[in-house]
Amino acid sequence: MNALVKLEITRALRNKKFLFFTVIYPAALFLMIGGTQTGSTRVLGTTLSLPAYFMVAMASFGALTAVLMGNSERIAKERESGWVRQLRLTALPGHGYVLAKVAGSAVVSLPAIVVVFAVAAATKGIRLETWQWAALTGAIWAGSLVFAALGVAIGYLVSGDTARPVTMIVYFALSILGGLWMPTAVYPQWLQDIARWLPTHAYASLGQAIELGSAPRPGDVALLAAYFVLFAGGAAWLYRKDTLKG
Repeated sequence: MNALVKLEITRALRNKKFLFFTVIYPAALFLMIGGTQTGSTRVLGTTLSLPAYFMVAMASFGALTAVLMGNSERIAKERESGWVRQLRLTALPGHGYVLAKVAGSAVVSLPAIVVVFAVAAATKGIRLETWQWAALTGAIWAGSLVFAALGVAIGYLVSGDTARPVTMIVYFALSILGGLWMPTAVYPQWLQDIARWLPTHAYASLGQAIELGSAPRPGDVALLAAYFVLFAGGAAWLYRKDTLKG
């Protein structure tokens, strides 16, 4: 499994076009959305400024982009090209394949987070304590593993032709409904009730809690952990199912 992890990380770092898109895109979105907000404007019901809110939201969105978009379509195409069939000839278990894919995409998500933070600090003057920067980076990076596992599951659930449209639907639905593009406080109550159960809402809440100087809420951590078990378990099951079909 270690060899596959190294291979996945090397492949991720060699894809310059994908790296450019996943690193620059969220930072550009921050400038277009959060860069137009003033530091005196607060998120409804909190003391968090809108630029600070969008910094965490776009860093989370960038990590989500890297791990979800990077995994799903690539895996679906690998299945059709025969690469996965070759892996079946080895002793690699289903959970080993999933963990290798998650580890490879996690390497790509880190630059996206750091660049958004740097742009926000430089353009909007966002200042936090050293421990907050470190905690934000760690929390958003670790939380992205949930969506990396989801990407693996989608890659095994759909064909190479449908991987991109299906992923895009999931990608934008989770991002918008979960509050990565705008605060969910502006949504109608029924939509807020739905958003609270989405992994992206809990994901963004991790960073927002740290920005406000407190620890992430246990409920958000527990919800993300549950989704990770669900997505990773589903991906491993689909891998084994695909193996039996082959």
